[in-house]
Amino acid sequence: MMTNAFMNIAAGPAPACLPAPARRSARSRRSWAQKIGFGALAACMAANILFLAGILFFIAAKGLGTINWEFLTQVPRDSMTAGGVAPAIVGTLYLTLGAILFALPLGVACAVYLTEYSPKGWIVNLLRVSINNLAGVPSVVFGLFGLTVFVKYFGFGVSMISGALTLGILALPVIISASQEALTAVPQSIREASLALGATQWETIRKVVLPAALPGILTGVILSVGRVAGETAPILFTAAAFYVKGYPNSPFSEVMALPYHIYALMTEGTHPEEQTRIAYASSLLLLGLVLSVSMLAIWLRQRQRKTYHA
Repeated sequence: MMTNAFMNIAAGPAPACLPAPARRSARSRRSWAQKIGFGALAACMAANILFLAGILFFIAAKGLGTINWEFLTQVPRDSMTAGGVAPAIVGTLYLTLGAILFALPLGVACAVYLTEYSPKGWIVNLLRVSINNLAGVPSVVFGLFGLTVFVKYFGFGVSMISGALTLGILALPVIISASQEALTAVPQSIREASLALGATQWETIRKVVLPAALPGILTGVILSVGRVAGETAPILFTAAAFYVKGYPNSPFSEVMALPYHIYALMTEGTHPEEQTRIAYASSLLLLGLVLSVSMLAIWLRQRQRKTYHA
């Protein structure tokens, strides 16, 4: 009892014991701090939306007039000054979907091991730090890695499969980190309840933990799609061609892709006025493509979230 008395004296007066004016002053300070914090967040959000709207308006004003049905369905003609960009659209879709199909199961499996199975210790911490550092590696380094390993060592050559695998490795750190956060956010009590009902650890992970974490995993997929679809350096060394007649007919075919097509039009062309117009239209198409794939992933995430909470 003496010890408790000394602890109460050392802790000072409880907030309820403060005089009424002091309590009102403390509540007022907290209220103002909260308003300032929310105001700063709202200002940052408004600035981001403003910059995004400005970029979209600029690109749309430059390229919207060029987009028509011929532009979407025809191949380039007349030294890239006429025709359309259909092969580049198809190539971008193939590379993006191939990269996600490669990176998603591998990244989720890695996250499941690190979260559910790996022993705690410095080795696991080192792996986590390495994954986080890998997310900051410049994309051109991944391109050189893909050139060395997939194009030359495995003999895939400059092809769609080399580019997709390179882009998949580029997306791995984001998917692993997002999946780890999503798996960690699942309450431990859910795991314990499943195990108490007789399920094995793998059944618990497959039927309980992964469905609950799927919305967070899809968030990582959304972020990865935006990065993968817009990268130029990795496919510059591994997959992209300046011009290809027709569409890719096998995983080992060279492909045209919108990011590299835009780069080539702005740096290697001999008709700058016509090619700049096509480059802006291609940029607008690339933004629309990324937005469409991201919206699909967002729809799947929201559907899974409603299913799980229901």
